[in-house]
Amino acid sequence: MTLRIVCFGDSVTRGVTYVQGRLRIVKENYPKMLEQALHKLDVWWTPTPMPGISTQPGPVFPDSVTDVEVLNRGVFNDNSDGLLARLEKDVLAQHPDVVLIAIGGNDCNFHWDQVAHLPHELHQAIVPLSRYLTNLQSLVCEVRNRGSLPIVLDLPPLDPVRYYRTVNGQFGPAVSHWIAVCGGIEHWHGMYNLSLRKLMQTLQVPHIDVRTALKRAGDLADLISDDGIHPTAAGYRVMAETIAQQIAWWRHIGSGSQGTVSTAAAVQPSH
Repeated sequence: MTLRIVCFGDSVTRGVTYVQGRLRIVKENYPKMLEQALHKLDVWWTPTPMPGISTQPGPVFPDSVTDVEVLNRGVFNDNSDGLLARLEKDVLAQHPDVVLIAIGGNDCNFHWDQVAHLPHELHQAIVPLSRYLTNLQSLVCEVRNRGSLPIVLDLPPLDPVRYYRTVNGQFGPAVSHWIAVCGGIEHWHGMYNLSLRKLMQTLQVPHIDVRTALKRAGDLADLISDDGIHPTAAGYRVMAETIAQQIAWWRHIGSGSQGTVSTAAAVQPSH
């Protein structure tokens, strides 16, 4: 059988990077490289523990899986509100076996034009934390209810110095006051990611720690582009290889080679 995976998210899923002052879509996005990685038998059949990989039991993948198809359903500047709105058309209508959900970077961000205009006022994140978590729960529950397996990715790390440099360059130094007051976008980014992890544990939804993998893979200057938030092609490769190795590990231990696996969900074949 062919395992159909839909990668669902924002510009990080789409494959956006920042080069020489411009946002560009790269061909080397993580969904494309994930499909390539899973097509390699040494990755698919022989997992290698690496940073970000959990060796704990996870979902069971059927022994009948012999091929994989990966679809990219990332949209630039999207957030969890947008994912809910297009879940049916972009994801569920594709009848996926697995849905990789990667969202949150735009949710925890701010409307910097409003911050620059009123730097001494209080401002909310674009999608407040409580609504973000409600949206995530709705996404994974709806995916499960339709017979697919949701897997949630951690938020990739920021490079805060370069990110603030980009924001200041676009909106002026007035935003610096709000950045100091709110604790910085890195603080919000980490808070959303921690809350995401806790929710996934509560819901027993598997998640993949691409955040740790990127932090440990090398210098963030090489893995995160000049805007401080979008991965480079090298960063996308780390994400793809981490996801591939995690799926391979789950399949490896799920095959019975390391005992019986207690699962939160099992992947069903495509029809």
